[in-house]
Amino acid sequence: MAKDMIDLENLKLPKMSGRTIGLIAVVVILVILGASMIYTVQQDEVAVILRLGKYTRTTQPGLHFKLPLIEQKIPVKIQRQMKQEFGFRTAKSGIRTEYSRENLTAESLMLTGDLNNAIVEWIVQYRIADPYQYLFRVRAVEDTFRYMNEAIMRKVIGDNSVDEVIKLRRQEIAFEAQTMLQEMCKIYETGIKVDKIVLQNVVPPVPVQPYWDEVSKAEQEKEKLRNQAEAERNRVIPRARGEAKKLVKQAEGYKTARVNRAKGESDRFLAVLAEYQKAPAVTKQRLYLETMKDVMPKLGRKLVVDEDVKGLVPLLQLGQEVSK
Repeated sequence: MAKDMIDLENLKLPKMSGRTIGLIAVVVILVILGASMIYTVQQDEVAVILRLGKYTRTTQPGLHFKLPLIEQKIPVKIQRQMKQEFGFRTAKSGIRTEYSRENLTAESLMLTGDLNNAIVEWIVQYRIADPYQYLFRVRAVEDTFRYMNEAIMRKVIGDNSVDEVIKLRRQEIAFEAQTMLQEMCKIYETGIKVDKIVLQNVVPPVPVQPYWDEVSKAEQEKEKLRNQAEAERNRVIPRARGEAKKLVKQAEGYKTARVNRAKGESDRFLAVLAEYQKAPAVTKQRLYLETMKDVMPKLGRKLVVDEDVKGLVPLLQLGQEVSK
């Protein structure tokens, strides 16, 4: 065991000449330079290449080469969606998001067009569309972009009333702010593309929230009563219209029946008149007989005797009703 141990004190290393050491140093330097020449760009990014601090080109995802020492690579995530929060800060995201308790009222408190105050919290989602502009055209581009957001949102909120901001036009306001922000990013050459602006929490200030809630409850009750009245109207008016149409139809039917009956009576009278004019005596006799046929059954039992008959009255008992 002792024989296998190396005596470091008495160990003699081979001597290397200065030429050998220089050759090794050159090889090491070449390896380091060769490694610094090759770089890889990931799928979700591009690389901005600077030569002695000056922009030269932008390379796409894949394997590339650059000059060692004098060229520098700056990766830029162009596919990653980024966001900025206004009026609140997310401390920890997850299944249950935790928010910072930092007071950001100065950032979210805004004046509406009707001189009321509103707390407006929103999120802007964006991407890097032009890496060159994003890196070199604007100094502190993230802070500048944040100031642009606040200025535009305050302008849009100032053009609308408090009711429009809180309830009526939230989506329109967000879209209008997004359009204006994108136009300003183009003018300032920030290289940013705005994907979406989302209004998160838009409420009145804390001191007036109880009164606002009371007003909202009153408006809801008003809307409820209006809907109930509209439902009752929709129930009663169609029924009344149906009844009116029914009465009109009945009146029209009665009118038609009376007109037809009168027309029939008139036609019958004219027909009788025509027959009467052809044979007055016969027609008169026929009318007399038809009339007597209708009248006589209604008079009860009657005896018709010759006026020359004598002594008939005591026998017939004309003062009493004859039993059947």
